Amino acid sequence: MLAGFQNVTFEFGARAIVEDATWHIQPGERIGLIGYNGTGKSTLLKLLVGQYQPSAGTVERSRTTSMGYLHQDLLSFETEDSIVKVALGAFERVLQLEKEIEELGHELERTGDEKSLHEYSDRLHEMDTLDGYSIHHKTEEVLQGLGFANADLQRPYKEFSGGWRMRVLLAKMILQQPDLLLLDEPTNHLDLPSIEWLEKYLLHYQGSVVIVSHDKYFLNRMVTKIVEVYQQQLHIYTGNYDYYEKEKAIRVEMQQKAYENQQDYIRQNERLVERFRAKASKAAMAQSIMKKLDKLDRIEEAAIERPDIRINFRVDKQPGKVLVELHNVSKAFGDNVIIENSSVEIDRGDKIALIGANGKGKSTLLRIIAGVEQFSQGERKWGHNVEESFYAQHQLEALNINNTILDEMKECGSQMTELELRGLLGCFLFSGDESDKKIRILSGGEKARVALAKVIVSKANFLMLDEPTNHLDMHSCDLLIESLNRYQGSIILVSHDRYFVAKTANKIWEIVDHEIKEFKGGYEEWVAWKERMAKQELENKKPEKKPEPVKQADNKQKQAAPPPPPPPVVKQQQPGVAIDKEKKKELQRVQRQFQQVEEQIAQLNTRKAELEASLADPSVYSDKTKFLEAENGYKKADQELAGLNKQYEQLFEKIMELES
Repeated sequence: MLAGFQNVTFEFGARAIVEDATWHIQPGERIGLIGYNGTGKSTLLKLLVGQYQPSAGTVERSRTTSMGYLHQDLLSFETEDSIVKVALGAFERVLQLEKEIEELGHELERTGDEKSLHEYSDRLHEMDTLDGYSIHHKTEEVLQGLGFANADLQRPYKEFSGGWRMRVLLAKMILQQPDLLLLDEPTNHLDLPSIEWLEKYLLHYQGSVVIVSHDKYFLNRMVTKIVEVYQQQLHIYTGNYDYYEKEKAIRVEMQQKAYENQQDYIRQNERLVERFRAKASKAAMAQSIMKKLDKLDRIEEAAIERPDIRINFRVDKQPGKVLVELHNVSKAFGDNVIIENSSVEIDRGDKIALIGANGKGKSTLLRIIAGVEQFSQGERKWGHNVEESFYAQHQLEALNINNTILDEMKECGSQMTELELRGLLGCFLFSGDESDKKIRILSGGEKARVALAKVIVSKANFLMLDEPTNHLDMHSCDLLIESLNRYQGSIILVSHDRYFVAKTANKIWEIVDHEIKEFKGGYEEWVAWKERMAKQELENKKPEKKPEPVKQADNKQKQAAPPPPPPPVVKQQQPGVAIDKEKKKELQRVQRQFQQVEEQIAQLNTRKAELEASLADPSVYSDKTKFLEAENGYKKADQELAGLNKQYEQLFEKIMELES
């Protein structure tokens, strides 16, 4: 084990993040850490690296385990060094050796001292052992993979924006090759080619990786285990994100069935208590049943705690067939040509995703379409009855910093009630009194979410969205996808979230050789088309061997429903009751059967509880054979128990008849 939690409880004031949580990270694991915003995913990473200490339990770390932790707070780092020098900081010992070898070389030239020669030879040997001669090549390769041009490598780190700085720090962390790599939303700062490069790199990474991400495509391709933070507990699923979604649905269904079965059981016994409470001969039996009900370990109803607010766009006007046209438009920043003599149009009903690498001009093109970016030549023409709304993270100056969030929303002219606006803000992670916060005290991410919420409530029939999902959790992304699919207007969006693009776009735009190329179809069709085009180009050449896809773990952890409680004890026939001999014999025979069935039910309940514990045991659910044996045994015990419970009820009724 590299690191993990053993019965950890962590609290912020009166609020518990996790209670009695156990999680062990093994070598070679790729884990997705997920949960709704505010559930404490980043806090758990800080617990792992020792920035926070648990309220109870222990955080376990092997003495030899090295950790790398990528997070937003790293952006406070400042330096005058070039980005390649910052990334080379991963090789501290090699850089120290380079310096020592250079100094010893000068010493040897000057003195020819034998001791210096031995030291020089030792340093060269250590350099060779550490593969130190290839660090510059490795560093440049990783930086280029993360989207940096060769000409940028010697530029000072301080000249780059926050997103690009984060890439430099990610490159440094990757080059350090820690045993355990902790990545907090790494794809927020990457374009599609860089995400794909990172996927390929991490698939062959020798250490373990824990990833916090809202990118479902990234998690599906990357991880072999999901750890969900939910209701102050850690729920572990052996598989990728798709498997987690299916398995969680099964767990919720099983818990709901167990809850319903237990409620039926409770109601039946409460009826028996009501029936026999007034009878002196049955009072003791009724008391016994009540005691058992009091001791019952109650199963919670499987209601999923999450914001399920429907985001509804309102479109007042129907636009003409064509919303906006660009004719022979050109745009350049100095020598950097973005588009040249490009002509496109956006039609009513289009939902366009503008995708590609950073630096190709996606956001610039979006601003040109919105009319907030000037172009050097060509014409931009609006269609009839177009009412547009533009969302861009860096254009937040339109927010009135003296307003509260709620006041800002009221000024949108949406005609929504305060209650409706507060509900919508809850979906954008401003719940309760948070909607009364002043805009001036919000972080950049919070301001971006307010700006996106304003777009949602506008009556625009044409939306332009630049990276709308960056500050939303998975469930909020799903709600936004649902609302955009119901939206009657037209959309053009820029996003690096492939799942979001695949679920919303019916056309793909890509800037290729300074020209806008349109593909009439969704993202997955576009990917398949690109792959076919690439194969055609290479049909006369031997194709490169592709990395093997990640094998989804076969082992499936299933959480069985808790066993039903032991049935009520029915007291045997009290002496002194007059019944004929035949009836008495029959009653005694039924009571013996009743007792036998009761014992069998108790034994099966014990067996079922043991199997249930096995299904929750990591050593069992990580072994396919053991897991299948335990699962089959559990199902068999459950079926037998259902039959015995039915027989038990029939015998109980028979006893009631014979006693009457």
